[in-house]
Amino acid sequence: MKKPFAVALSVLLSGSILAGCASDASNGSNEKEVITVWSMGSNNMKNTYELLRDEFNESSYGEKYVMDVEFISSGSGAQSLQDRVLAASKAGETETNFDIIEVSDQALDAFLDEGGDDFFRAIDPGKISNYENLEVDSFYGQDVMVPYRGTTVVLAYNSETVPNPPKTTDELMAWIKENPGRFAYNTPGTGGAGGSFVTTTVYNNLPEEALTSSDQKWIEEWQAGFKTLSELHPHMYQSGGKTVYPNKNQGTLDLLASKSIDMTPAWVDQIVNQKNTGILPDSIEMVQIEPAFTGNLASLALPTIGTESDGVYAVLDFMLSQEAQTILLDEMGAFPVVDPSSIDSKNADMLAGFNIDTFRTSRLGSLGMELVEKWDKEIATLE
Repeated sequence: MKKPFAVALSVLLSGSILAGCASDASNGSNEKEVITVWSMGSNNMKNTYELLRDEFNESSYGEKYVMDVEFISSGSGAQSLQDRVLAASKAGETETNFDIIEVSDQALDAFLDEGGDDFFRAIDPGKISNYENLEVDSFYGQDVMVPYRGTTVVLAYNSETVPNPPKTTDELMAWIKENPGRFAYNTPGTGGAGGSFVTTTVYNNLPEEALTSSDQKWIEEWQAGFKTLSELHPHMYQSGGKTVYPNKNQGTLDLLASKSIDMTPAWVDQIVNQKNTGILPDSIEMVQIEPAFTGNLASLALPTIGTESDGVYAVLDFMLSQEAQTILLDEMGAFPVVDPSSIDSKNADMLAGFNIDTFRTSRLGSLGMELVEKWDKEIATLE
């Protein structure tokens, strides 16, 4: 039974590049169809996509198709993937290399609102043999998206200074006030970890259904959460005698690594990756509180302005394979979307303590931006 998931270098090409063919180097005569996958994010995601590309091209799938990757690095100032795909569609382009793009369940509405209900091709599960191994469901868009990895925000903490971390939101709020200056979250507009902290602080005061609604009526009920954020403000990390909210997810992890703070919300995949590479010391541990911070189920979708070839299904099938899921867990600490017991990974132990059934996801639509703007106006400006 499927479980609900209540979870380069930028290649700055325009969306007008036609899909093409690649020479088969093995015999110099046959040509393979190129299927291009687009994604964006941090460096570890870029590196992971390059490994996935190489694995696909060396596998049996690669006998007929070539998987190519176009990656947009976050923070590079480049136009976002969403903006590029929508711009190409609005310009009337119909033969682009946007064959497969990464879409989160949070972003789906934005694509459909601006691109129309037929912006994506319907997924045919019958063409994906590994689809039967899928153990999670997107809350939305099951007909146009195939989930391939999960991640969530958790509480990262220094176990040397915090032997007994908070296990609930109430315990966390009390800890922050009892340990002034030792907690930080990044500005919600610059990274999802801080965004998750703000969102859950506000929406923990609302009915659970509000977390997956873009109805404007919920704005009237945000004030209790903003009152909490305001009360926390003087107890946050300080520099120069003033509260400082770091930029980007990495900003708070840098403070945690340097022991300038003891605790911060952070993405699981970033923690796993940075512990493995030594950026974060061994003393950094992670725990999920109750109610949980929000996370994402990352999915792949097929824009109608990309190819109609069955090659896209070869890539989707590969992404649900044991080989691809192992790479995702090894390189990113991504939660598998297939049976984790079938995956032998060096990172499995670090994620073993998390219960995927308790993860939460949000789908606020345009309210997400309004929430950030309200935080910028009412919290960031506090003395």
